[in-house]
Amino acid sequence: MDPRTDDDVLDAVGPRLRALRRDRGITLAGLSATTGVSESTLSRLESGQRRPTLELLLPLARVYDVPLDDLVGAPRTGDPRIHLKPIRRHGMTFVPLSRRPGGVHAFKMVIPARPEPLEPAPRTHEGFEWLHVLSGRLRLVLGERDLTLPPGEAAEFDTSLPHWLGSADGGAVELLVLFGPQGLRAHVRAGPDRSSPAGPRR
Repeated sequence: MDPRTDDDVLDAVGPRLRALRRDRGITLAGLSATTGVSESTLSRLESGQRRPTLELLLPLARVYDVPLDDLVGAPRTGDPRIHLKPIRRHGMTFVPLSRRPGGVHAFKMVIPARPEPLEPAPRTHEGFEWLHVLSGRLRLVLGERDLTLPPGEAAEFDTSLPHWLGSADGGAVELLVLFGPQGLRAHVRAGPDRSSPAGPRR
């Protein structure tokens, strides 16, 4: 087992982000201009005064061109302390990115390429889901809505609403998924204020 606590992992993110920025010769002002995250937030993140969130780490991982796992110090796949086995369900592959029982679970989800896109088969279950498209074009059927999300788009929804995820054009799709208990949402605090209700972001 990994002896580190959640606090240990989070406390190590700031110094790692500072080291990456300095190694690449990037200033806080330059990083802010590239990511859209304020200098004060970046500074507090590096000093440990601000807890890292997925919304903050995703643009940083893109700028530094490193896997998200590297920012949080996740053990490599070959590390004997960790065995995250892919889960195959409904023709899709889910790679667990977290091991903590209960609370929010993180996955990388891969929808394989197919000669013909599948027909939607919406399902319901208890919980709340947040997703971010990494590559490919995702088709999200959510109740009466039928949406296509390109790379960089995100959506959050209550999974008690009939929903279905698939490829919009038959190509492979990769996305990050956070799944949590009913009523728990992924609150965004770093970006501009949004007064619109939760749902797919267009």
